[in-house]
Amino acid sequence: MNSPVLIACAHGTRNVQGQAAIRQVMAEIEALRPGLTVVEAYVDVQEPELGGVVAGLPEGTAAVVVPLLLSTGYHVKVDIPKAIKSRPEVSAAPPLGPDPRLAELLAARLRDSGLGDDDGVLLAAAGSSLPDGSVDSEEQARQLAELLPNPVRVAYGASAEPKVPDGVAALRAELAEVENGAAGRVVVASYLLATGYFHDQLAKAGADIVTAPLLPSPVLAEIALERYDAVVAAAS
Repeated sequence: MNSPVLIACAHGTRNVQGQAAIRQVMAEIEALRPGLTVVEAYVDVQEPELGGVVAGLPEGTAAVVVPLLLSTGYHVKVDIPKAIKSRPEVSAAPPLGPDPRLAELLAARLRDSGLGDDDGVLLAAAGSSLPDGSVDSEEQARQLAELLPNPVRVAYGASAEPKVPDGVAALRAELAEVENGAAGRVVVASYLLATGYFHDQLAKAGADIVTAPLLPSPVLAEIALERYDAVVAAAS
């Protein structure tokens, strides 16, 4: 029996480097699982659009949509279910985060940036308009804080509060109060998969340092396959 198709569903970006980074994840998934059919799809900005990809599957073809997204927001709760609702043989996996491996990757990016023990860390996520859309990012921040001696706070690029510039200002004030004027730096940990609009905005938020996004890293492909396997195992 053939394995279900893995539909790797990303947000989409107009940034060429960001597009290449996401396609690299898809190639890494294929390399880790030879013979598995991996199909790309997007919920915004890019084509092919997820609904069209699902509709184009031959009738009766089992598939699992794996969101190449970091948290349970509108795309995971609304767009993906809408795209697959008429195809009962197509299931959806949870997003890539939160995950302890992402916390380790974030910590590595921070150390690479020169993070010092006196610095504060602001985890910068994309944000969600859903009332519970910040839960996953807050959990990812908690996991990251377990790996670092630094204070770790969370802020968002859009659709949630606090916004990243406000988070930077608040954390800087917090550090100044703790250190009696000899405050450490504010380091933004980019909790984004790749370069693009949201990552570009982080450089304008007033932080001392902004880390690179999560990609490239083989960890994302490993997590994506684990999410896929969990859905397949539950179905069987």
